[in-house]
Order: sequence, then C-alpha cells, then structure tokens
Amino acid sequence: MGDIAIKVENLSKAYQLGDFGTGTLSRDIERKWALLRGKEDPFLKIGEANDRATAGTSDIVWSLKDINFEINKGDAVGVIGRNGAGKSTLLKVLSRVTVPTAGSVKIMGRVASLLEVGTGFHPELTGRENIFLNGAILGMRKHEIKKHFDAIVDFAGVERYIDTPVKRYSSGMYVRLAFAVAAHLESEILIVDEVLAVGDAEFQKKCLGKMGEVSKGEGRTVLFVSHNMAAISNLCSKSILLKHGQLQTMDYTHTVIDKYIRTGENNDGQVNLEDLIVKQKSTKAGFYALRLLSRSKGITADFAINEDVIIEIEYDVYEDGTTIQPSIHLLDNLDTCIFATFSAPSASSTVDPFYKKPLQKGRYRSTCVIPGNYLNDKNYKINAFLVPENMADMAVAESVLAFTVIETGDMRKEFTGDWWGVVRPKLSWNTEAIIA
Repeated sequence: MGDIAIKVENLSKAYQLGDFGTGTLSRDIERKWALLRGKEDPFLKIGEANDRATAGTSDIVWSLKDINFEINKGDAVGVIGRNGAGKSTLLKVLSRVTVPTAGSVKIMGRVASLLEVGTGFHPELTGRENIFLNGAILGMRKHEIKKHFDAIVDFAGVERYIDTPVKRYSSGMYVRLAFAVAAHLESEILIVDEVLAVGDAEFQKKCLGKMGEVSKGEGRTVLFVSHNMAAISNLCSKSILLKHGQLQTMDYTHTVIDKYIRTGENNDGQVNLEDLIVKQKSTKAGFYALRLLSRSKGITADFAINEDVIIEIEYDVYEDGTTIQPSIHLLDNLDTCIFATFSAPSASSTVDPFYKKPLQKGRYRSTCVIPGNYLNDKNYKINAFLVPENMADMAVAESVLAFTVIETGDMRKEFTGDWWGVVRPKLSWNTEAIIA
C-alpha cells in the first residue's frame, strides 16, 4: 500500500429501523452465529436505498452501499453530498466510531477525527486534561503532547479557561479546542465533519488555513465534509460525491462540484407544484411552477453563451389587496451569489405594471430575462422568493432550478482558454489614435 493512506473496498453500512429482532428465535440465533463467524447478516434485505424522500419496503436502511476508493498520503479530499447521503456515516466508519456491515477499510497511520462538537472530550475534565486524554487515545506519549500543548491552547484561544471543566464551555469554545487538538497532535490522517459551522467566520477561515497547512505543508491526509462548496474548492484537490449512500464519482474537485450541482438540483428546466420543495411558506402567496426558457428551444436547462436565459415564476395570490414582489438569487456552483434581482424598475428596464400594486386573488406569472453574452460557461442555480409587504412572511424555494451555460465554439474564437470570472459580458470597446 506504499503511497496509500486509506483504502476502502466494498464498504456497506446498514441500520435497522424499529425492532432489532428478526421475529423468530431461530433466525435471531442464525443471525448471531453468522456475525460471530464474520459473515454478513443473512436477513439484511438488499436494495434499500438511503433515500429519506421515499418510503422503503423494509426496516433496513443502507447508509452506505458498495463504496470503493483509495486516498493517497498527503491528499486533501472533500466529501460532498446532500443531507442523508451517507457522508457522516462514512467518516464514522473511517474513524472506527462504528463498524461496517460489510466490506473492509484499511488505514495506514493514526487518525484524529472531529465528527461532532466535543468528540472525544470528557465533560467533567478540564481543557488541559482533555488535551492529554485525546493525545493518549491517539497513542502519543506525554512528552509528545507537551511539545504541542502551547500551540493548541494558543490556536483555540481558550488560555483563560484551560483549567475549567469543558462542560462549562460554549459550543464555540468546545469546537475551537477540539479542532486545535485534532489538528496539532501528530496523527497521519485528519478527518473533519461539518462541525466548523459552529465557529465564527474568522475561526472557520483559521481552521481552513490550518487544514491546508496540515495537508500541503506537513504531508498529512485530510478528509473534509462540508456543504460550503467554496471551502471544499479552496482546500481539496479531489473530492468524493455520495448520493443515497452510494459513491457517484471521485475526481478533481471542480468536476465533482459541477456534477453535484447538475445531479442534485432540478435541471429539467421546469418544476411544478407537486415537485416543489419549499423551504419557507407564506400566508400571502405560494409558488405554482417555475421554468427556464430559451427563445429558440422553449423549456430547457442548457443555454448557449449568447442566448437569453428567461426565468418564469407562476404563483398564486391568496388574498385580495396583496402586494407581492417576485425575486431571484442567481448562484454559481460554489454557492456564491452572483446577483439578486426583483421586479423593481430601473433606468435600463421596462417598469413592471404590477410593481408595488395590490393584486386580486388569483394566479400570476412574472418573467425575468438574463441577457445573452452575460454569464460565463458554468453551472448555475436559482433561489426564488415571493416577498409580501411583511418580508418575514415571504415564500422561499432554494436551489429550485439549475441550468448550464455552454460555450458554443463559435463565440470568442480569439481566446481558447477558460475565461476568468463568474460573468463574461460583451461590452462596447472603442480605440482611437491620439498621436499621429
């Protein structure tokens, strides 16, 4: 396994919902005997996906199913996927917090993991005592821990409270100290789940910098789970995409993020009421349908770079006299908001005849046009909003549509490389001679 730090083969993890018995004593004994011999549970039903949106046909859920991959020493690898995809389960198996149902995991080196706030901490012990406890769990000697002690305390910023029991720490203090311990003690592999979201923005930036230093500077292996695509992109050269407990792809991070955006969101160009997942409902209005249109192709999710992207929002107004402003946020594949727009008039656009006018109960359609030769050739997604006078009562649909802008080949022939920036507008230029 020379350069390999982690090797996962045919890894599966099943959880049983409800009662753990099989229903008969003989089957319970048969199951126990199989497990004692290291065999797979004969009563696990194959094919149950870890999909929370659909009802299963058994009480067995496969959080992971037939996962295979290898990670080399010194690699920083992101783990990407929607909620329930199996990301945290995978890290728990790799951290030996839980055992796989089937398959094998081979790890070369010591593992330091940060899976939940306060993982590995004893609440009754002080911060100082927990640092030494964590080091001992990793197999380090007391003098090795002492060598890093000051750096850990300084990084965590808890020097004043280092001799206070950690049960009295805030969640932010907890995670700062836990991350500092995991990152500074001499483990070959660092595994970090989404817990950094607990810290403030400054500490998150500090942690990402430290993980980059651990991977690139010290040659240690890092596995990082996050929903922050920008953080994954900045830290990880390669990433793993999980969906319903199955490995979709392992590739360069930008390729994996693009696939995640394309497969994880609605990319058919249209979503109707029965398929809409609304994050927040309003008492004043509700979405009926949203669609993307091309002037030449109709409903589509693929646009040439010189095509207008037409966004239609159909919605129902529930009460007479209601004022509604439709709005969208356009995001790129790193969840960076490129712009926010709503139906307010501007010097360069036609005034919406219904802008700030009370509406009668009924169905309405609002249309927004993103002009061609404005967006770069990337994947994009749209958050949609219906905003009444009381903004707290707005309707919100996040990542409701996704689309791709495609370089058509006959555009910008003068430059064949990737264009920088999230937009690439065709602006007017003029050159004149000022010295004869």
